[in-house]
Amino acid sequence: MSDSAAPDAPTDLIDRLRLIEEQPLDARADAYAAVHEELAQRLASAPTDPSPTSRP
Repeated sequence: MSDSAAPDAPTDLIDRLRLIEEQPLDARADAYAAVHEELAQRLASAPTDPSPTSRP
């Protein structure tokens, strides 16, 4: 997966997950762990909004 926010990024993820599902169980577990790690890193590096949100 790339770090870009391309419009086809969700499609790329779906295609990647479909390929993972075709693998043997032990390979699937490793591949899902890699996807999880990659997504967690992208989430952790995403910009955050430091201003608190106020709700009426």
